[in-house]
Amino acid sequence: MKKPAIMIPEGLREVLLHACCAPCSSAIVEWMVQHDVRPVIFYYNPNVWPREEYEIRKSESKRHAESLGLRWIDGDYDHEQWRQDVCGLENEPERGKRCDACFTLRLTVAARKAKELGIRYFTTTLASSRWKSLEQIERAGHLAEQAVNGVSQKGQSPLCDPVTFWAQNWRKGGLYERRNQLLKEFNFYNQQYCGCEFSQRK
Repeated sequence: MKKPAIMIPEGLREVLLHACCAPCSSAIVEWMVQHDVRPVIFYYNPNVWPREEYEIRKSESKRHAESLGLRWIDGDYDHEQWRQDVCGLENEPERGKRCDACFTLRLTVAARKAKELGIRYFTTTLASSRWKSLEQIERAGHLAEQAVNGVSQKGQSPLCDPVTFWAQNWRKGGLYERRNQLLKEFNFYNQQYCGCEFSQRK
Protein backbone atom coordinates (compact mmCIF):
# COMPACT_ATOMS: atom_id res chain seq x y z
CA MET A 1 0.00 0.00 0.00
CA LYS A 2 1.39 3.40 -1.00
CA LYS A 3 2.37 5.68 1.87
CA PRO A 4 0.31 8.92 2.01
CA ALA A 5 2.18 12.07 0.95
CA ILE A 6 1.12 13.76 4.17
CA MET A 7 1.09 11.92 7.47
CA ILE A 8 -0.95 13.20 10.42
CA PRO A 9 0.71 12.47 13.77
CA GLU A 10 -1.37 10.18 15.97
CA GLY A 11 -3.84 12.08 18.12
CA LEU A 12 -3.41 15.40 16.30
CA ARG A 13 -6.67 17.32 16.03
CA GLU A 14 -5.44 20.88 16.46
CA VAL A 15 -2.19 22.49 15.38
CA LEU A 16 -0.56 25.89 15.63
CA LEU A 17 0.34 26.79 12.07
CA HIS A 18 3.13 29.33 11.75
CA ALA A 19 2.12 31.20 8.59
CA CYS A 20 4.61 33.16 6.51
CA CYS A 21 1.92 34.48 4.14
CA ALA A 22 -1.58 33.77 2.83
CA PRO A 23 -0.55 32.18 -0.49
CA CYS A 24 1.68 29.62 1.24
CA SER A 25 -0.97 28.95 3.91
CA SER A 26 -3.97 28.49 1.65
CA ALA A 27 -3.59 24.92 0.38
CA ILE A 28 -2.19 23.70 3.71
CA VAL A 29 -5.12 25.14 5.64
CA GLU A 30 -7.59 23.69 3.14
CA TRP A 31 -5.99 20.26 3.43
CA MET A 32 -6.01 20.40 7.22
CA VAL A 33 -9.67 21.35 7.42
CA GLN A 34 -10.59 18.58 4.97
CA HIS A 35 -8.75 16.09 7.19
CA ASP A 36 -10.31 17.15 10.50
CA VAL A 37 -7.27 19.07 11.71
CA ARG A 38 -8.09 22.53 13.00
CA PRO A 39 -5.29 25.04 12.45
CA VAL A 40 -4.74 28.07 14.66
CA ILE A 41 -2.91 30.47 12.37
CA PHE A 42 0.01 32.32 13.92
CA TYR A 43 1.46 35.15 11.87
CA TYR A 44 4.95 35.89 13.19
CA ASN A 45 7.43 37.27 10.65
CA PRO A 46 9.68 40.03 12.03
CA ASN A 47 12.08 39.36 9.15
CA VAL A 48 9.78 41.01 6.61
CA TRP A 49 10.95 44.38 5.35
CA PRO A 50 9.90 47.09 4.80
CA ARG A 51 7.05 47.62 7.26
CA GLU A 52 4.61 48.32 4.43
CA GLU A 53 5.35 44.89 2.95
CA TYR A 54 4.83 43.30 6.35
CA GLU A 55 1.44 44.95 6.78
CA ILE A 56 0.24 43.81 3.35
CA ARG A 57 1.22 40.22 4.04
CA LYS A 58 -0.32 40.33 7.51
CA SER A 59 -3.58 41.75 6.18
CA GLU A 60 -3.84 39.04 3.53
CA SER A 61 -3.16 36.30 6.08
CA LYS A 62 -5.85 37.66 8.40
CA ARG A 63 -8.34 38.04 5.53
CA HIS A 64 -7.80 34.42 4.54
CA ALA A 65 -8.26 33.08 8.09
CA GLU A 66 -11.37 35.16 8.71
CA SER A 67 -12.94 34.00 5.45
CA LEU A 68 -12.69 30.44 6.77
CA GLY A 69 -13.75 31.22 10.34
CA LEU A 70 -10.36 30.21 11.74
CA ARG A 71 -8.56 31.68 14.71
CA TRP A 72 -5.76 34.01 13.64
CA ILE A 73 -3.09 35.38 15.99
CA ASP A 74 -0.86 38.35 15.27
CA GLY A 75 2.74 37.96 16.46
CA ASP A 76 4.71 41.07 17.34
CA TYR A 77 6.66 42.87 14.61
CA ASP A 78 10.12 43.83 15.82
CA HIS A 79 12.40 44.03 12.83
CA GLU A 80 15.15 45.73 14.81
CA GLN A 81 15.31 42.80 17.22
CA TRP A 82 15.38 40.43 14.27
CA ARG A 83 18.30 42.40 12.81
CA GLN A 84 20.15 41.93 16.08
CA ASP A 85 19.44 38.20 16.00
CA VAL A 86 20.99 37.84 12.53
CA CYS A 87 23.78 40.37 13.11
CA GLY A 88 26.96 39.25 11.38
CA LEU A 89 25.04 37.05 8.94
CA GLU A 90 23.95 39.79 6.55
CA ASN A 91 26.20 38.57 3.73
CA GLU A 92 25.24 34.93 4.02
CA PRO A 93 23.63 33.48 0.86
CA GLU A 94 20.03 32.34 0.76
CA ARG A 95 19.80 28.93 2.50
CA GLY A 96 22.86 29.92 4.53
CA LYS A 97 23.39 30.55 8.24
CA ARG A 98 21.16 33.64 8.29
CA CYS A 99 18.19 31.51 7.23
CA ASP A 100 19.05 28.98 9.95
CA ALA A 101 18.94 31.74 12.57
CA CYS A 102 15.77 33.28 11.13
CA PHE A 103 13.85 30.02 10.96
CA THR A 104 14.92 29.00 14.46
CA LEU A 105 13.83 32.34 15.92
CA ARG A 106 10.43 32.31 14.25
CA LEU A 107 9.69 28.68 15.04
CA THR A 108 10.82 29.03 18.65
CA VAL A 109 8.32 31.86 19.12
CA ALA A 110 5.67 29.69 17.41
CA ALA A 111 6.47 26.75 19.69
CA ARG A 112 6.23 29.03 22.72
CA LYS A 113 2.83 30.28 21.54
CA ALA A 114 1.61 26.70 21.03
CA LYS A 115 2.68 25.79 24.55
CA GLU A 116 1.01 28.90 25.94
CA LEU A 117 -2.25 27.92 24.21
CA GLY A 118 -2.03 24.27 25.24
CA ILE A 119 -1.68 23.08 21.62
CA ARG A 120 0.52 20.01 21.42
CA TYR A 121 1.73 20.38 17.83
CA PHE A 122 3.10 23.19 15.72
CA THR A 123 4.19 23.33 12.08
CA THR A 124 5.08 25.95 9.48
CA THR A 125 4.11 27.01 5.99
CA LEU A 126 7.80 27.71 5.31
CA ALA A 127 8.00 24.06 4.27
CA SER A 128 5.69 24.75 1.32
CA SER A 129 8.15 26.95 -0.57
CA ARG A 130 10.39 25.42 -3.23
CA TRP A 131 12.87 28.21 -2.49
CA LYS A 132 13.45 27.01 1.06
CA SER A 133 15.59 24.17 2.39
CA LEU A 134 13.38 21.54 4.01
CA GLU A 135 16.40 20.31 5.98
CA GLN A 136 16.96 23.76 7.46
CA ILE A 137 13.29 24.13 8.36
CA GLU A 138 13.09 20.72 9.99
CA ARG A 139 16.29 21.35 11.96
CA ALA A 140 14.96 24.74 13.12
CA GLY A 141 11.64 23.19 14.12
CA HIS A 142 13.31 20.56 16.28
CA LEU A 143 15.62 23.15 17.86
CA ALA A 144 12.53 25.22 18.69
CA GLU A 145 10.82 22.18 20.16
CA GLN A 146 13.82 21.43 22.36
CA ALA A 147 14.23 25.05 23.47
CA VAL A 148 10.60 25.41 24.52
CA ASN A 149 10.37 22.00 26.16
CA GLY A 150 13.58 22.61 28.11
CA VAL A 151 15.44 19.54 26.89
CA SER A 152 18.52 19.05 29.01
CA GLN A 153 21.98 18.19 27.78
CA LYS A 154 21.26 14.61 28.76
CA GLY A 155 18.30 14.64 26.37
CA GLN A 156 15.66 14.43 29.08
CA SER A 157 12.40 16.21 28.35
CA PRO A 158 10.06 17.61 30.99
CA LEU A 159 6.99 15.58 31.80
CA CYS A 160 4.56 18.52 31.56
CA ASP A 161 2.80 19.20 28.27
CA PRO A 162 5.62 19.16 25.72
CA VAL A 163 5.05 20.57 22.25
CA THR A 164 6.07 18.68 19.13
CA PHE A 165 7.14 19.97 15.74
CA TRP A 166 5.13 18.42 12.92
CA ALA A 167 7.86 18.11 10.29
CA GLN A 168 6.07 17.85 6.97
CA ASN A 169 6.93 18.58 3.35
CA TRP A 170 3.93 20.75 2.48
CA ARG A 171 4.78 20.69 -1.23
CA LYS A 172 3.58 17.10 -1.50
CA GLY A 173 0.15 15.69 -2.21
CA GLY A 174 -0.61 18.23 -4.92
CA LEU A 175 -0.56 21.09 -2.42
CA TYR A 176 1.93 23.19 -4.35
CA GLU A 177 -0.29 23.07 -7.42
CA ARG A 178 -3.38 23.74 -5.32
CA ARG A 179 -1.61 26.75 -3.79
CA ASN A 180 -1.33 28.32 -7.22
CA GLN A 181 -5.03 27.73 -7.89
CA LEU A 182 -6.08 29.28 -4.57
CA LEU A 183 -3.76 32.21 -5.18
CA LYS A 184 -5.98 33.13 -8.13
CA GLU A 185 -9.28 32.22 -6.45
CA PHE A 186 -8.60 34.46 -3.43
CA ASN A 187 -6.78 37.07 -5.52
CA PHE A 188 -3.98 37.10 -2.96
CA TYR A 189 -1.14 39.57 -3.00
CA ASN A 190 1.81 37.42 -4.07
CA GLN A 191 5.21 38.68 -2.98
CA GLN A 192 8.27 38.01 -5.10
CA TYR A 193 10.90 37.66 -2.36
CA CYS A 194 11.27 35.85 0.95
CA GLY A 195 10.84 38.88 3.14
CA CYS A 196 14.04 40.33 4.53
CA GLU A 197 16.06 43.04 2.86
CA PHE A 198 18.94 40.62 2.29
CA SER A 199 16.80 38.20 0.29
CA GLN A 200 16.14 40.94 -2.25
CA ARG A 201 19.75 40.99 -3.36
CA LYS A 202 20.49 39.54 -6.77
